[in-house]
Amino acid sequence: LIALALIVVTLSFTSDAFLTSNNVLNVLRQTALLFLLASGLTIVILTAGLDLSVGANIGLSACLAATVIKSTGSISLALLAGMGSGFLIGLINGGLIAFLRIPPFIATYGMLWILHGVTYWFMGGQTIHGFPADFRAIGSGYIWGIPIPVFLMFGFLLVGTVFLQRTRWGQEIYAVGANREAAHLSGIPVNRRLVLAYVMSGLMAGLASLIFLARLNSAEGDIGESMTLPAIAAVLIGGTSLFGGVGTITGTLIGALILTLVLNGMNLLSINANWQPLVTGLIVIVAVYLDNISNK
Repeated sequence: LIALALIVVTLSFTSDAFLTSNNVLNVLRQTALLFLLASGLTIVILTAGLDLSVGANIGLSACLAATVIKSTGSISLALLAGMGSGFLIGLINGGLIAFLRIPPFIATYGMLWILHGVTYWFMGGQTIHGFPADFRAIGSGYIWGIPIPVFLMFGFLLVGTVFLQRTRWGQEIYAVGANREAAHLSGIPVNRRLVLAYVMSGLMAGLASLIFLARLNSAEGDIGESMTLPAIAAVLIGGTSLFGGVGTITGTLIGALILTLVLNGMNLLSINANWQPLVTGLIVIVAVYLDNISNK
């Protein structure tokens, strides 16, 4: 929170455009997309796991949803296709990790390449664009002057917080990440909780794909490829430990805000965009280093 406040104050004094309504709404819209993807990833990392396939999940889910809406004209079927794709991918990831005992890094890294291959084959180099206005409103519409994704962001912030902090399943996810063997000996169904975590990550990737698709108003094979690392960065910056068992959805929102504001500030200050990946990488390294110090 202190880092977030310092960034806001600094940008307020260094850029006249920072506190304009258009820029604030733009920051919130970008944060919402990043947060929705990172919130599901948070649950996975709480189990001491990792999901490297979320960006590729967005790509395939968005392309499937785009195909459905263009071929049928049904927004409901498109939403079902996007969410269903995300759910199935998460279920497969969870099964590979929980029942086949494949390490999360390897399982989801392999899934990343599989999904990229399927998406490129499915799209065949084509671009799908031009969706109904009602569908585009999901990503670019407003309610009372506030972007619709921002309402979704705070809605899932509430749901995710209640799930992790106030339900038995959420507490069991923390327990699995803190000490898997102790959780098993305590009677917690570890495999089922692992599958649940990856399914939720897949579902949130599916939701993010729909918002991203509606915002861009087009889909192609490489959509979503750049989303994985910023989502992981948001989770780590927000204080969720790679060792599992420690972290909150609220922290992930703060991490997403910090990352979005840093990149937004660099754009406002006309800093070369080529420096943005370097800054993002440094932020992630510092966050993980602080996490290591905290654990020691």
